[in-house]
Amino acid sequence: MSRMHNPAHPGEVLREYLPETLGVTEAAKRLGVTRQALSALLNGRAGISAGMALRLETALGTSAEMWVEMQAGYDLWRARQSPRPKVIKIAA
Repeated sequence: MSRMHNPAHPGEVLREYLPETLGVTEAAKRLGVTRQALSALLNGRAGISAGMALRLETALGTSAEMWVEMQAGYDLWRARQSPRPKVIKIAA
């Protein structure tokens, strides 16, 4: 599977928004989430929920829509990499 066109996981993008001097523990505290939850997101083991998108909007001055759309795009790309089940067309 070629990784050339895959979008970045939103957690990778989030890393770019966090100051290097701000540790995961402090960033999690400021976002009101556990260190484990933020670590899972930053390491691509968890996705960005609508609630987290709203937290990031407030904390970073970004839009919640940006994060949700990024997560949806990533999820859709991942789904397209998997074999698709047989589906029968419903409407012509």
